[in-house]
Amino acid sequence: MNLLEIYHRLLDHYGPQHWWPADEPFEVIIGAILTQSTAWGNVEKAISNLKAEGALSPASLRQLSFKELSRLIYPSGYYQAKARKIKSLVHWLGEHYEDDLQRLFNLDTPLLREELLKVHGIGEETADSIILYAARKPIFVIDAYTRRILSRLGFKPSGNSYTALQKLFMDCLPQDEALFNEYHALLVRHGKETCQKHPLCERCCLKNLCPSR
Repeated sequence: MNLLEIYHRLLDHYGPQHWWPADEPFEVIIGAILTQSTAWGNVEKAISNLKAEGALSPASLRQLSFKELSRLIYPSGYYQAKARKIKSLVHWLGEHYEDDLQRLFNLDTPLLREELLKVHGIGEETADSIILYAARKPIFVIDAYTRRILSRLGFKPSGNSYTALQKLFMDCLPQDEALFNEYHALLVRHGKETCQKHPLCERCCLKNLCPSR
């Protein structure tokens, strides 16, 4: 069993996922913050609110009051904490990059990641989601679904840490942004629909590979 075999089985079973669902890179960045600890459907409601208000740009979000921003993103949950994160992001983006996303994305991947991790509320998973889905650079995103699926399949790299799991994918797969994008989206789909907390093993396309079935 190898990671490419798992990928092809998931792709054959679920088909292309067309992820990340967003109109432009800045929307991806805001979505990556809003999706922390919530379902994507809730994020879509919050994004729709921001769009309806004409507030989905760094400058407009800076001008928005904290109270109003919290109200608009309320559907995403933890709305006050997320409003603080968004405010930190847009102030940082204006101060250091004059709201120029391309200037930010022109940094090489390690430096871009280092920069994003300086921003309040952006951890490894959120930073890597921004790098992969907004900057379109090849880096593998590790989330709770990926951890669960890989663990059940018997992949347990040293310490099972974020870094170790990411290294496993980065070392074993071609450095291809489109592949990483699709693979991560498929793992999310599989984790939601089949490899749940209480797994539905009989319907799993990986069941004859999985020692935990």
